[in-house]
Amino acid sequence: MLTGIKILDLSRVLAGPLSTMMLGDLGASVLKVERPDGGDETRGWGPPFDDRGESAYFLSVNRNKLSLTADFGDSADVELLRQLASEADVVIENFRAGTLERRGLGAAALMSRNPRLVWCTISGFGADQDRPGYDFVVQAESGWMSITGDPGGAPMKHGVALVDVIAGKDAAISILAALVARGATGRGRRLEVSLEASARAALVNVAQNTLVSGAAPTRWGNAHANLVPYQLFDAADRPMVIAVGSDAQWLACARALDLDALAADDALRSNAGRIAARERIVTGITGKLKERTAAEWVARLDAAGVPCGVVRTVPEALAESGASALTGLPPSVAGDVRRAPPRLGEHSRLVRERGWGAFTD
Repeated sequence: MLTGIKILDLSRVLAGPLSTMMLGDLGASVLKVERPDGGDETRGWGPPFDDRGESAYFLSVNRNKLSLTADFGDSADVELLRQLASEADVVIENFRAGTLERRGLGAAALMSRNPRLVWCTISGFGADQDRPGYDFVVQAESGWMSITGDPGGAPMKHGVALVDVIAGKDAAISILAALVARGATGRGRRLEVSLEASARAALVNVAQNTLVSGAAPTRWGNAHANLVPYQLFDAADRPMVIAVGSDAQWLACARALDLDALAADDALRSNAGRIAARERIVTGITGKLKERTAAEWVARLDAAGVPCGVVRTVPEALAESGASALTGLPPSVAGDVRRAPPRLGEHSRLVRERGWGAFTD
C-alpha cells in the first residue's frame, strides 16, 4: 500500500519507532538513522536480550527497517542526511528543540530543498516546551494516573507505555493524512504530535464525564464509572471479567448466572438503576461466580451473548497470536513483515553506496 514511499526515521525509543514500523508494515521503505556509539537507547534497555545481544524492547518496534549509523557532528554524514532527506517522502524525528537546526538538519532547511517532504516531529509537551517527554511523566501529568489503580490505593501507571503507543499511532495517522493531501497539492507539510496532547485526547469519555459533571473523576480499580456490572470478578479457579454494555445484556447476564431475583427486578432494567444498586449487583455476582470455574461461566455467558473473558497471562495471550521472538507481534494493520529488526549500522555501507536504492537489494 505504501510501496515506494521513503521514510527517513530520525526517531528513537518508542513512539517514533512504533510509528515508522507501522508504516514499514504497510510497505514503506524505512531508513532508521542511529548514532554510531550505541544507537537507539532501547538497544540497551534489557534484559531480556536475545542470543545476538539485541534487547527485546528494541526488537518490538523496529522491524521492516534498514539501519544507518551517522555522526551528526561529521560534515560528510550531515551532507549524506541532507541528500537522503531531499529524496525522502517523510522525515520523522523526536529530538529536543533546536538540536537538528544547530546541525543544519532542521525542518525549514530540509523542506526548502524538498517541498514535497512531510515532516513529523514527536515531542513530549509540544513545540513551545523544551521538556524531555517520557511516557511515565506524561501519564502522571495528563491525569491518567489519578484515575488508575485501586480506589483506596496510590495513583498507578499503566503496565504498557500506552502514551507512547497512542502518540506513535497518532503520528502514523497524521503522516498518512499528509501524504493523501500531498497527492492533491503536490506539497508536504509539517506535523507536530506530542505525548501530552495524545494522552489528553485519549481520556475520551473520562474527560467528558468531568466536563459535563464538573467533578474530578475518581479511581474505580477494575470497575467502571458508568456501567454495572463491568468489572473484575473471581470465579472458583481464576479471575474473569464481565462487561455488560446494554440493558439486554444485563438480563442475559443475570439469567445465565441464575440470578433470578436480580433478573426479575424492574428497577435494574436500566443502567441508571444498576448504577444505583451497584453494591447489591456486585455482591450477588461475586457470590455466584465462586460456585464454578471461569471456563464454565464464560461458556454460559458466551452462549447468552454477554461480553466476558478470563484474565490471561501474557504468555497465554501470545500463545496463538503468531508472534515471533525476533520480529514481534504480527502487524495490527493490514501489513506484512519483510525484514527482521536491523543490527546497529547493519546497512550503513549499502546506504552510503546506493542511497535509497539500498532497499532494492
